[in-house]
Amino acid sequence: MHAQLSDKKLVCKEFIQALEECHAGGWTRFVGACNKQKDELNQCLRSERIARTAKNREEAKERRLKTDRALEEFRAL
Repeated sequence: MHAQLSDKKLVCKEFIQALEECHAGGWTRFVGACNKQKDELNQCLRSERIARTAKNREEAKERRLKTDRALEEFRAL
């Protein structure tokens, strides 16, 4: 399982539930019966992670610009 999975996580909740239901089905999970659900969950979590890192990158650029502007203003004094 993925470390970040929990019932409190709002993203990919339907994929998490589908995988848990498949795993509850018994021994068939050991022969690959849940591979489709797991792949779909992996894709969902990956897209969520990529979106989150892109957002964080943009916020970091904005913070860096703000810091650079403040430093330039300080040097101008």
